[in-house]
Amino acid sequence: MSDAAVWIPVPATYYWGWLVPITCGIVFSWRYHRDKVRLSNGIWFSLFFYSFLTMLAISIFGTNNHPLIVVCGTIFVLFLMALGAIFVLQAFLLLWNAWIVWKRESHTLANMLTLFLGLGILILPWVASVIGNHVSQPVNSWMTIFPNLVILYVAFWFYNYLTMLVIYQFNFPRLRQDYIIVLGAGLLNGDQVSPLLGQRIMRGLAFYKKQQAKKKHPAIMIFSGGQGGDETVPEGQAMLDYAIKHGLPPENGWAETRSKTTLQNMQYSKALIDQGPVKHPKTIFVTNNYHTFRAGMFAKQAGLKADGIGARTARFFLPDAIIREYIAIFVRHKWWHALAIVSMFILSIAMVWLDIYNGQL
Repeated sequence: MSDAAVWIPVPATYYWGWLVPITCGIVFSWRYHRDKVRLSNGIWFSLFFYSFLTMLAISIFGTNNHPLIVVCGTIFVLFLMALGAIFVLQAFLLLWNAWIVWKRESHTLANMLTLFLGLGILILPWVASVIGNHVSQPVNSWMTIFPNLVILYVAFWFYNYLTMLVIYQFNFPRLRQDYIIVLGAGLLNGDQVSPLLGQRIMRGLAFYKKQQAKKKHPAIMIFSGGQGGDETVPEGQAMLDYAIKHGLPPENGWAETRSKTTLQNMQYSKALIDQGPVKHPKTIFVTNNYHTFRAGMFAKQAGLKADGIGARTARFFLPDAIIREYIAIFVRHKWWHALAIVSMFILSIAMVWLDIYNGQL
């Protein structure tokens, strides 16, 4: 009898193990359905995803099917090798991206985040090593524990943010919307729609046209953006004119021209919607893909029940944009994070003190 035909009894605990991914998946689905812009949802998704992979691996090994085990094992090893290569080369990848952004975008502080991060990854360990050689052993131990705790904490929440940002991209609202809000961005030369802003408008217009063609239900498009100090017209008006030129019927476009921030985009657009004829409107908003998750947070804060769809963004621009979005989200909860970091500071001192007390330092 071949090895593939050998029957191996499966322990009863194996079947109970599947309750972990099933339970985590149900909890994540319920929480995500209620609130799509909670970072803690990423924890539940990760618990579901990794427990599912664990049980899947156990199932594959349990088949005793050697070709299947070899193929899946090879894929897993290659995946780990790819992750390892990215981890080892992350500083150089960030610097490479910074060089591309430097050539193609303006040299602003916001566009140099990958440069600073890449240099930090390369330089800070060396600086810490040099300083560590000139301080006492307890201080050196504390300098190892505390920064690593902070880095792990920040990386943990960044991973959850990245998880939820990716999941949010799979939001496909039904073709039954009453309002489509397009969020503004800066104008070129004071009155011209930029390529980035044009992507947002065309993404919203594509949804409008698809809904009109399939459901015969014309939505109202709200173009939201006020007038900046270097602009000669409000962004909302310039966006509306651009959309009309690209096929939007004038009667189905509104310009919101007071807002200066994303939160105001949502608040003032909601005020227009509340004045409209639809009593229980269905609404979506459009922005660039990297901005959808944080914009959803502002929609929730404004009391606007709306999910977002994202317009395409140039790939070279994404790393900087995603880091910038994460920093903005992190700062939104700065007091909670400050409390966590202070707790880690106290914990690291306590750990060093215990090592001294036990004679290990």
